[in-house]
Amino acid sequence: MSETRKGTRDKANQQDKKTLREQVGALKNLPKFFRLIWETSPRLTIINLLLRLVKASLPLAMLYVGKLIIDEVIRLIDVTGEQQLTYLWTLVALELGLAVLSDLINRGITLVDSLLGDLFSNRTSVALIEHAAKLDLAQFEDATFYDKLERARRQTVSRVVLMSQVLSQLQDIVTIAFLAVGLITFNPWLILILLVAVIPSFLGETHFNERSYSLSRSWTPERRELDYLRYIGASDETAKEVKTFNLSGFLAGRFKELSDRYYLLNKSLTVKRAFWGSALSALGTLAYYGAYVFILFETVAGNITVGSLTFLAGSFSNMRSLLQGIMTRFSQIAESALYLQDLFDFLELQPQITPPTNPLPIPRPIQQGFTFENVGFKYHNSEKWAVRHLSFHLRAGEKLALVGENGAGKTTLVKLLARLYEPTEGRILLDGIDLREYDLNDLRHQVGIIFQDYVCFQMTASDNIAIGQISNISDKERIQGSAQKSLADPVIQRLPDKYEQVLGKRFNKGVELSGGEWQKVALARAYMRDAQLLILDEPTSALDARAEHEVFLRFSELIEGRTAVLISHRFSTVRMADRILFLEQGQLKELGSHEELLAQNGKYAELFQLQAKGYL
Repeated sequence: MSETRKGTRDKANQQDKKTLREQVGALKNLPKFFRLIWETSPRLTIINLLLRLVKASLPLAMLYVGKLIIDEVIRLIDVTGEQQLTYLWTLVALELGLAVLSDLINRGITLVDSLLGDLFSNRTSVALIEHAAKLDLAQFEDATFYDKLERARRQTVSRVVLMSQVLSQLQDIVTIAFLAVGLITFNPWLILILLVAVIPSFLGETHFNERSYSLSRSWTPERRELDYLRYIGASDETAKEVKTFNLSGFLAGRFKELSDRYYLLNKSLTVKRAFWGSALSALGTLAYYGAYVFILFETVAGNITVGSLTFLAGSFSNMRSLLQGIMTRFSQIAESALYLQDLFDFLELQPQITPPTNPLPIPRPIQQGFTFENVGFKYHNSEKWAVRHLSFHLRAGEKLALVGENGAGKTTLVKLLARLYEPTEGRILLDGIDLREYDLNDLRHQVGIIFQDYVCFQMTASDNIAIGQISNISDKERIQGSAQKSLADPVIQRLPDKYEQVLGKRFNKGVELSGGEWQKVALARAYMRDAQLLILDEPTSALDARAEHEVFLRFSELIEGRTAVLISHRFSTVRMADRILFLEQGQLKELGSHEELLAQNGKYAELFQLQAKGYL
């Protein structure tokens, strides 16, 4: 398995390795990135730019004032008699003012960056949540899609730094432009020496940044596995199994094996980066001191003043530091822009299930019902048909039970019915019209579905129920009425804070429910929705046979006149349905009422008799 992972990772590493040209090309993401920042807060963006523009001019002003101070001090030393110090103290006061202003602007920039960064992170997180909701369920069941989602999720918080980096880059470029004027006026060759001092280091950083990006991207699946192992190794949801089966050693061992492999790869890259970075930095330092010696000779020769010496040496030193920062930051920005592409790639993903150009509203009420015409469906990257050759009619107002062994295709069928999946072949009709012709949002609004793997939201009991029809989250009467119908109200009334009680143990003062109690809360969501089609996909599996029978009997009474699909392994429950559809290996095996299927003496009758013996 490790060899397969290594081969896959090596292949990904070759595909993901980015050249300098590709890094430069990634900068095309920056205009789109800053458009998002501008849309987040135009006012804060303008304030940020103005503060940085003022900050960019201060280094030259402070160096020049420092030059004037030194020249004035030397002049005063040579003056005999009474000395006039007013000009000197004015210069000192001016330098002090510039220093205070620089500090205030730095704090202002940090504040605005923080506020703007938080707003941008919140905005992109909301965009990610909203866009993920538009994508198809089938996409979430694909590992490649999950890698994209994981990389995009990381960008919602980590790319905030990119904003500060780019703005700092622009600020430093303006500063260099000011400082360069002084150096060029004195001796243009200093600029050339400056480039020799920084370019080798820049090329080295670029090379190792692209290597780092390749490693990080190619290890996305393994990082997800590490996160998963870290979670299940220390989670309230898995603690029972970990202790019972003594899994801690197994999980820790697998985590250590995977994390050590990544550490060794990253260590090799880090050591090489440190060695070459030090060598190239030393070359830059030698070039800098060569220029510094040249300036000293010019000063000793009397060609420039001591004040000019400090000004030029300071300008050269500042420009060297700024250029090194710009070169290094360029690689970081290019690398960040590459990662930023992950966010944009995810936001550009489009669902395959889309509404038509002129969608039809769902009939109110539904007259004929749903018709499956030779429907088949295969999951992504699977050669096996989940369901195939399905042809049957679900009449309006009918209660249909789906029966079959695990993996027979029952859940796939109801997902097709709710158009969470699109048929690979065949079609589904609603009142004689292809389901794809109807408005998708309207269809989802008219279908209430509770799956067996329903989510136990770590929210209040009221919010957990309101999720069934979130637009009615403030309708407390409807929420309580839904809880009464699902028999969840007595459970909630026993809680310390009743409907405002937080459920689950993730947050402070949360209360955990039993499996059966959670299922009653989940069932209340179905009653919240005023849907024409209700689907229950084994949501009562944690209840005993008597409790499940009571729930389904109550359910049948409360949804009188509406269409319903029920999935259960208990034949004593499904016999309450008008008709029963028996699935086997994804195909329709038998269809009829409980009495009709028993009379056929087929597979349904065999399993019914087998299960009945278990209660004797």
